[in-house]
Amino acid sequence: MSSRAPQYSGVRCSDDVPRLLTEDVCYTKRKRYVKKDGSCNMEVRHVPEKWLLWFTDIFTTLVEIRWRVMFLTFALSYILSWLFFGVVFWIIALSNGDMKDPTNEPCMYEVRSFTAAFLFSLETQTTIGYGFRGMSENCMIAIIVVTIQDVISVFIDTFVIGIAVAKMASGRKRAQTVGFSNCAVVNLHDGHLCLSWRVGDFRRNHMVDGTAQAQVVQHTEHATGKVDVSYKDLNIEESNIILATPTTIVHKIDSSSPLYKVSLQDLRKETFELVVSLTYTDDCTGTLHQTRTSYTPDEILWGQHFQEMIRVTRKNYRVDYALFNHTVKVPVAELSAEEYDLKKCTEQPKHKPLHTSSPTAAVELVNGNRLEAEKASTSIAFQGNKL
Repeated sequence: MSSRAPQYSGVRCSDDVPRLLTEDVCYTKRKRYVKKDGSCNMEVRHVPEKWLLWFTDIFTTLVEIRWRVMFLTFALSYILSWLFFGVVFWIIALSNGDMKDPTNEPCMYEVRSFTAAFLFSLETQTTIGYGFRGMSENCMIAIIVVTIQDVISVFIDTFVIGIAVAKMASGRKRAQTVGFSNCAVVNLHDGHLCLSWRVGDFRRNHMVDGTAQAQVVQHTEHATGKVDVSYKDLNIEESNIILATPTTIVHKIDSSSPLYKVSLQDLRKETFELVVSLTYTDDCTGTLHQTRTSYTPDEILWGQHFQEMIRVTRKNYRVDYALFNHTVKVPVAELSAEEYDLKKCTEQPKHKPLHTSSPTAAVELVNGNRLEAEKASTSIAFQGNKL
C-alpha cells in the first residue's frame, strides 16, 4: 500500500465562475458594488451645480476625460485662439486703412485680408516666422495685442503639456499592472479556517510600502425601497507587504470576523461582496496608487488552495504567472469557523487528574508548578514501590 499523499488536480479560476446552487436556493447575482477592474459600479445623478464643480476643478476634469475628448478640446482651444486674434488683427487693419490704401503705413505688413490676418495670428502664436508678414512700429494697439497673444499661447502650451503628462502618469495605468486573483479561497492555515486571495505585480520595477485591506460590503433592501450599505473590516495578519513576488493575503476567520458563522451552505446563500485593495507607492515615480477588486460569494472557493508558482533556481527566484489563478483541492470540512472551533475543542483529549501523594507535590501544585509536582509525586511513588 502506497504511503504517498493524495494528489489533487489543479483548478483554474476563471472570470465566469459558475453560480453555486443548493437544493432549494439559487444565488441571485446582483450588480457589483466594485467591478473586477476596481471601478465603482455607480451612477451619480442630480448633483447640484454639477457643471460648475467640473469647471472649478478643470485640471482634474481634463485629466479624467478620454484621450479623444482631450485632443478635441485642446485642438479647439488653439484654433479658437488663432481665430479670435485673427479677427482682432483684421479689425485693427481695417481701422488703420490697410485694406483700402496699399501705400499707407500698415500696422502689420502684408495683412490685407481676413485670411492674411488669420495666418498672421497663427504664425505669431506658433512662432513660425516665415518672414513674409510681420509687425510694424506704427500701431501701439497691435503691439499690445501681439504681446497678449504670446502670453496666452504660453499658458495654453503649459496647460496642454501638464494635462498630457498627468494623464500618462495616471495611477490607473499603474494599477493595471498589479493584479488580484480571479477568485478567493477558504482553507486551513495553522489549524484555523482562513480566507485568502492572491495579489501580484507584473512589472520588474516593484512597488514599495504596500498595505492590503479588505471589507465585507453588505446590501440590505427594505420593502419601502430603501437600501442600506454596511461595511465591515476584515483583519489581515500581514497587511504590510513587499510585492517582489506574488503574495497570498490571509484573513483568519476568528470570532471577530463577520464570516465566523458562515459555513459552505451559508456562503452559497449569502449576498455580500468582498472588496479588497492594495495601496502602495511606485518606486519609479513616488506616486501613491491603489488597486481594487471584489469577490462575490460564488467567487469564493471552499476547500481550495492556491498552487505554488515560485521556483528557486541557482541564480534567482522564478515566478510562473501562468499559475497565478490556479488552485488545488484540499480537504476542508464544510463547517463554519465557529462550528469548526467547537468541534476541535470537543475532540481535544482531557488531561489526566494529578494525584498528589506527598506534601511536596501538593506544595508544588499550589504554587502553580505542575511539572515539579508530577516529578515529586512520581519520586514518592517509586520510593514506596522500592520499600
